[in-house]
Amino acid sequence: MVVQFPFFLYWLWLSLRAKSFLFFSASNPRITLGGMFGESKYEVLMQLPERLRPKTIFVEFPVTVDELINKIKLAGLDFPVIFKPDFGERGFMVKRIFSRNDIEHYLRKMKSNFLIQELIELPVECGVFFTRFPNEDKGKVTSVVLKEMLDVVGDGVSTLQELIFAKERAKLQWTILKEVHQDRLTQIVKEGERVELNSIGNHCLGTKFLNGNHIISATMSESFDRISKEMRQFYFGRFDLKCASLEDLSKGNVKILEVNGCGAEPAHIYQPGFSLWEAYSVLFTHWNNLYQISLQNRQRGVPYTSFREGRNIYQKYRAAMQIKS
Repeated sequence: MVVQFPFFLYWLWLSLRAKSFLFFSASNPRITLGGMFGESKYEVLMQLPERLRPKTIFVEFPVTVDELINKIKLAGLDFPVIFKPDFGERGFMVKRIFSRNDIEHYLRKMKSNFLIQELIELPVECGVFFTRFPNEDKGKVTSVVLKEMLDVVGDGVSTLQELIFAKERAKLQWTILKEVHQDRLTQIVKEGERVELNSIGNHCLGTKFLNGNHIISATMSESFDRISKEMRQFYFGRFDLKCASLEDLSKGNVKILEVNGCGAEPAHIYQPGFSLWEAYSVLFTHWNNLYQISLQNRQRGVPYTSFREGRNIYQKYRAAMQIKS
């Protein structure tokens, strides 16, 4: 909270200048609140061309296990698949589903609409932040975060549980990992064998975020400028994606798992050891860009969301973020 306080004050200042606390809602006109919160992940993902997104099924709650299995079969998908809420953030209730039993367990907790998504098994996972000012013809990539998944490597002597407790980042995720890997915790991991502990590329789930800004190029910016324009009126946000190589990333040959609008961050700042003062500089620039984009869209006739409507959206969003105990 102490770290975020300067940006709270800056948001207040920008709100006064814009004469709206929800000025950011004009940043991406085709996304609820510009993507700050409360948007449907499915609706945003469907703005992408089919070639760029995984097969994704929208599931309206409530639903039975048999209905879900039938939906998976009809879509031509096989286990494992990914289940994720239609509303959510920071890896909330994103699970890799392997079986009917996993579905039953998910439905015991989930109480809102969610998505079933094809599992994309490509080696490079990252987040690409894109910025385009409405008054300019072309935008650019302003941040790349490379994701190093949480894993351990066997030594031929230690059990998986022992390897988890020997790694600080893994030990912090023990509450989750003991359920995910309950069937093999006491097994000895072969020497040199890599075990991926969590397949969800989220910082709060143990994934290490690395600064990838050194790979930003004119080619990459041109590629994501084309993608943003195919979405129509997408100006500011992060594409979370997988691809086969950094060359494919630069060319835009990717599978986009999720599009996060103005509520997303330039996540490269979370690399271990990244300067706090440099992170402040990046985030102040980030908020100023958001303000300028919103203002330019407002001048083009895009309305700001009213405070009353924003409050209603927030209440629905918080309700959707609840899970059954």
